[in-house]
Amino acid sequence: QVQLVESGGGLVQAGGSLRLSCAASGRTFSTYAMGWFRQAPGKEREFVAAINWSGGNIYYLGSLKGRFTISRDNDKNTVYLQMNSLKPEDTAVYYCAAGIGANYYNTRNYNYWGQGTQVTVSS
Repeated sequence: QVQLVESGGGLVQAGGSLRLSCAASGRTFSTYAMGWFRQAPGKEREFVAAINWSGGNIYYLGSLKGRFTISRDNDKNTVYLQMNSLKPEDTAVYYCAAGIGANYYNTRNYNYWGQGTQVTVSS
C-alpha cells in the first residue's frame, strides 16, 4: 500500500513557476514508477510526465517538454514536478500516481493516486 500526498499548487501569473511535490508513504517507493497527470474542468485526466523507479527513464507529454521537469528522490520518498513558463491552459488539478507497469502514459498503469493539488495560472 502506498499513500501519496501532493503539495505545492497555487495561483500564479502566466510566465511564472511552481514546483509540485508528491510525498509517498511506505518503504517500497523506489520500486514504483511515478507519474503526474492533470485534469481541467470538463476534460479527461491527461498525462503530464512520468519517471521510472530509478529515474533513468523519463517521459513527457510532448507539448510540455522543455517547460516541465519531473524528478524523484528515493531517499525522501518524493517525486517532483517543476513547472516553468506557466500558461493559463496549464490550469488544472494535478495528481501524482504510483504504478508497477511500464505503460507510463496510461492512467490504468497506476495503482495509487494522490488527492490532487490545484494549479491556477492567471493571464
